[in-house]
Amino acid sequence: MTASEPTDPRAEAAQGRVALWLDPEDLRWLARHCCCAEDAPEETRDRCGRLRFRASTALHKAHRGALPG
Repeated sequence: MTASEPTDPRAEAAQGRVALWLDPEDLRWLARHCCCAEDAPEETRDRCGRLRFRASTALHKAHRGALPG
């Protein structure tokens, strides 16, 4: 596993984002879990998909897929 570099909250804020650190198990859950209702609008489903994708990417980047899941 490569050393992870902490997120700089000021750099994230400059890009309009919020720095957030989550436990890997919470990220795994977020990456796999969608709680959109069957009749959820497309905008909601798109947002959920983006969040799940980013959670999965963060896990992969931080651990290079080495964590069992």
